[in-house]
Amino acid sequence: MKNIVFTLFAILLFSCQNNAQTNKNQEAVINAKPIEVPLKNGKAKAYFASGCFWCVEAIYESINGVDEVISGYSGGHTKNPTYEASNTGRTGHAEAVEVIYDPNVVSFETLVDVYFGSQDPTQVNGQGNDRGSQYRSIIFYQNQEQKQIILKKKEALAKKLNTNIAAEVYPFQKFWIAEDYHQNYERLHPNNSYIQNVSIPRLNRFKAKFPELIKKNH
Repeated sequence: MKNIVFTLFAILLFSCQNNAQTNKNQEAVINAKPIEVPLKNGKAKAYFASGCFWCVEAIYESINGVDEVISGYSGGHTKNPTYEASNTGRTGHAEAVEVIYDPNVVSFETLVDVYFGSQDPTQVNGQGNDRGSQYRSIIFYQNQEQKQIILKKKEALAKKLNTNIAAEVYPFQKFWIAEDYHQNYERLHPNNSYIQNVSIPRLNRFKAKFPELIKKNH
């Protein structure tokens, strides 16, 4: 009996230490100095998490001025996260997208409008039936100017809806590209049941709200 009690105590102690370490690591991510990604060939990059990255990738790829969108993971404290690992919720990462865009055609401010306008901004830890910290909403800023744009829009939306807005605001640190089979998932798997029932309806709702932003023939 004594051995059992000792074993349970040891497990509990290890668990508490592990959680404390995880929280400490995640705190460091939230309080870190943002990393600014330089322009490359005149193109900028922005990072967003808003539920399933299959959905978010398709939404941003429909925007005029966006060249490419890549699915991946960001916002966590572990290195080289995988789909399986992020789904446990223990890595701190959320499914995210890297948006490569022409700032002369579409502004970061507009991309933030797209972000808030393409989701349920009040849902905590998920979108629709996709629930868990890996599906939480995060907007990543690379400098103080971007941070202020995000905070002002978040505050205005909270006032307009008279409720809390779920999106977290993180300094950008690193984006980990997801496995190849996640890239362009909606375009490559149009008959997938999730794509048919979740992704495409979400994209169409967004297009109806922002027709002026959509690429021609998209």
